[in-house]
Parts: sequence; structure tokens; C-alpha cells
Amino acid sequence: MPFINVKTNTAVSKEKEMALKTALGQAITAIPGKSESWLMVEIEPERNLYFKGSDSPAAMVEVSVFGSADSASFNKLTGSICSIINDELAIDQSRVYVKYEATRDWGWNGSNF
Repeated sequence: MPFINVKTNTAVSKEKEMALKTALGQAITAIPGKSESWLMVEIEPERNLYFKGSDSPAAMVEVSVFGSADSASFNKLTGSICSIINDELAIDQSRVYVKYEATRDWGWNGSNF
């Protein structure tokens, strides 16, 4: 039950949006037990986003997961996410933050897991 939210201050075409969705769906498998079949992705383009005092292209990526994962899995996913953002949106990896949140409580279909 992962959720990935990508906020960026750049424009994102429908083609790039679909490419991001697909690539993130493959990348989420870095966390054991997670797959695209349960992944929800939100892409928020053209946000007012400033990093290091500049509005140069940047991205904030938030990853929420049900349960937990080890640091090595999160580290591997961070590498994949930064590469994906660079490949698809031409945002330098040094201008991408990735934040993780793991929770024991996750609702779906009228109840919690």
C-alpha cells in the first residue's frame, strides 16, 4: 500500500506523467513486498517550490508505506527516484528531496489493513 507524491516546480506533460508513473511503479519494488499493483502516485507540477533560495527546477518526493522497511531498501529507492526525476524531468539529483513515512495504520475499501 505505498503512495508516492511528486511535487515539482516544473511543467509535466501527460507523456512525462505516464513515464514517471511507470518508472515509480517499477522502483517501488526496492521495498520488499511492495509493487505497482497497490501503488498510488500523485504528480503535482508547477508548484511554487524553492530550494536553497532558488526556484530552479526542483522536486520534493514523499513516499508513504504501510508497515516499514529497512534503511537499505529506502536508500535504494531514493537512488532510483532521484534517477527517475532526473531522466524524466531533467531535474538535477542534488535538487531532489525524498521523504519517507511508514505507518501501521492504513485504510482501504472501508476498513484498515
